[in-house]
Amino acid sequence: MEEFVAEKTQVPFKVALLAGGAAGTAVDVILFPLDTIKTRLQSEAGFIKSGGIRGVYSGLLSAALGSAPGAALFFVAYETSKSIYGSLVQHEGLQSIGHMMAATLGEVTACLVRVPVEVVKQRTQVFSTSSSLESFRYTMRSEGLKGFYRGYASTVMREVPFSVIQFPLWELMKSKVSEKTGQPVTAWQSSICGAVAGGTSAAITTPLDVAKTRIILAKKGSTVAKGDIGFVLRQVIHERGLPGLFSGMVPRVVWISIGGSIFLGVYEKVKIWASSVLK
Repeated sequence: MEEFVAEKTQVPFKVALLAGGAAGTAVDVILFPLDTIKTRLQSEAGFIKSGGIRGVYSGLLSAALGSAPGAALFFVAYETSKSIYGSLVQHEGLQSIGHMMAATLGEVTACLVRVPVEVVKQRTQVFSTSSSLESFRYTMRSEGLKGFYRGYASTVMREVPFSVIQFPLWELMKSKVSEKTGQPVTAWQSSICGAVAGGTSAAITTPLDVAKTRIILAKKGSTVAKGDIGFVLRQVIHERGLPGLFSGMVPRVVWISIGGSIFLGVYEKVKIWASSVLK
């Protein structure tokens, strides 16, 4: 029998935790090579000097270890916030605001785990002679704990606009599909909505992703390492012109479109399963 996504119901903490963790791990492991290529295209050294297509799984260990807790934290915060807002504001036309607020809180929370993972992962992807463990040790030795949070502000500034576009669009598309069919959306339909929403968000926020990548990969003590996004974007324009702001956009859009489908599809599938098991 076809599985349906339950709408307008509160998602239990354990269900959001499990479904979010499974979704994050699945998408990061499956699409890791595209993420590596995107990161190398955006690096200051350039694609070829950063390794080209060699070692596209460099940094996979750190990404895999960080995927589950980061995604789990996001969905716990997102579903909880969405539920609270929905109970306080009943007007259907104002629900998108609740989705934006929930996505913002989810990203700020998830980035506490996601940023250290990104630092280790991206340094391993670009400096491909090192392993995830070596990148972790180097960062700890040279910069201490604060080194793992370099780029936190730029990551949040990238992720929040991304999610503020993606999740309300995803929720809106699901709602429209449900209205058209007269039935709750299936997990498969939800994954298609996720692909469109993710790809759209990815294209629009690519310049912020370029800035975040430059900041994380910058040498300690450099001007770029200070995290001034405006300065970094101006530097990119000076070096590569306006097209430089969209370096890596194609693999990013492809990666996140496919990733959005896998991420939100797996999330809904596991949520349906977990809701029936974890009663």
